[in-house]
Amino acid sequence: AFFANKVEHESRHCNGKGLQRQGSSYFDRVYTANQNCGHAYPTFLAVLWCAGLLCSQAPAAFAGLMYLFVRQKYFVGYLGERTQSTPGYLFGKRIILFLFLMSVAGILNYYLVFFFGSDFEIHIKTITGAISPLLLIP
Repeated sequence: AFFANKVEHESRHCNGKGLQRQGSSYFDRVYTANQNCGHAYPTFLAVLWCAGLLCSQAPAAFAGLMYLFVRQKYFVGYLGERTQSTPGYLFGKRIILFLFLMSVAGILNYYLVFFFGSDFEIHIKTITGAISPLLLIP
């Protein structure tokens, strides 16, 4: 909502009426940052849901909150110089990778239980719980 509101505000400030792509270079940066964030959210929601459902909810929720914070940092960084958005982008990729690996670990554990009767759920939850604070390191 913040991103869309920023695009609408900048559009009205530059053009006077409605959402139009023609405008200042600042409007183009706001619009592009909003589009980039909008295109990344479906992937984020899919891996967040899978990681929480298949592996562990607490580390997945923590990573999800971190991702939202990082996307905000990316958006604000994109409004300055484009090089300011790079840390937020790379940090976001690392969080998505963590959520994806949690999903894969949950799927592997399911198949280990199904085929071999070995349940590693406690170990996986312990590992993901220990690794999730490491996401705070930039």
